Amino acid sequence: MSYQWPTTTDWLHQLATPFYQQGYVVLEQAIPADLCWALYQDVQQQPLTAAGVGRQGQHQLNQQVRRDHTAWLNADNPIQQQYLQLMTLLQQDMNQRCFLGLIDFEAHYARYQQGDFYQKHLDAFVGRSNRVLSSVCYLNTVEQGGELVLYNEQDQLLAKVQPKAGTLVIFESCRFPHEVLPATETRYSIAGWFRHNNSIQGQLDPSQ
Repeated sequence: MSYQWPTTTDWLHQLATPFYQQGYVVLEQAIPADLCWALYQDVQQQPLTAAGVGRQGQHQLNQQVRRDHTAWLNADNPIQQQYLQLMTLLQQDMNQRCFLGLIDFEAHYARYQQGDFYQKHLDAFVGRSNRVLSSVCYLNTVEQGGELVLYNEQDQLLAKVQPKAGTLVIFESCRFPHEVLPATETRYSIAGWFRHNNSIQGQLDPSQ
């Protein structure tokens, strides 16, 4: 078994245009099928741990807020490196097209098993975070449950994204509240954040 879909050669353009218009974009079959399959195999070999909420000293486990398990991507892993390289291309393209000043990308695998969820939240707050763009890339397809739900600034529903292998979602981190609905079967994804530097004296902010 493996994934099969045509390789998208103009995926950067397909992402950039709707993003510029509305601040978010959902693009199916965005990453190569063979890479998506390799990542799906790789995530199942990783030692994932229960994810927490908050940053630095406030970081803690809270299963009332989220119940997923995660493992940070590492460029020393050749499969993970391929995905990170794709995101570097996206970072460069978004900087050229939208002048976002992105300088860094961090990402982790995420596993949602039956009943796991992540309550509605923002990935960043204006003036309090260096996260600019959030990303989600689905590594497998599930028929029901585990949807990513995006809301606008008025808390109105914008989109409900069904997990589907190869789909990439990009949205502004401080603009769109979002949640992951309870999963009915195991779904795997990569959650990532493109960052800029909010710190003084040229020092990069710590990751959240």
